[in-house]
Amino acid sequence: MSRKDLDGFAKLAVRLGAKDARVIRAGSVVTAEWVRWKCQYGCGGYGERLTCPPYSPTPDRTKAMLACYRHAILLHGDDHTDISEVVSALEREIFLAGYHKALGLGSGPCRLCAKCTRKQHDCRHPYEARPAMEACGIDVFTTARRNGFRIEVVKDGQCEQNYYGLVLVE
Repeated sequence: MSRKDLDGFAKLAVRLGAKDARVIRAGSVVTAEWVRWKCQYGCGGYGERLTCPPYSPTPDRTKAMLACYRHAILLHGDDHTDISEVVSALEREIFLAGYHKALGLGSGPCRLCAKCTRKQHDCRHPYEARPAMEACGIDVFTTARRNGFRIEVVKDGQCEQNYYGLVLVE
């Protein structure tokens, strides 16, 4: 894969609605078991969506999957950005450009359906729905900071919110 193609995909992410996007090494993405625990013991949506734990890949499976890639596009958005929608669109464009291993991870719980079909284990939107980075055990804070993005804990409603997505490409 050429650097020109990668840079073009990062620019496309911004045209699709990301606030910023950078080409990163897939090896710079950090996974940790504690992240999934934060979903289980800190998120009221735990177990409510097929894209969330316990249905999403474990940190170990995510780490093994990341090892299959050399490059990724890390996307940044704010509270006006549907980063998961941008991730889905970018993944599709990269795939259609001939990169068949393109795979995206969004941010937060899936919101494609008002009520998830998790009990039937049959997603109504399998081509668009993607698990969040954090749902797969990715330490978004460390990954973002390691790659030059600013991210802070949101302490109140006045704080700027940051959302991140990832599209792996090989």
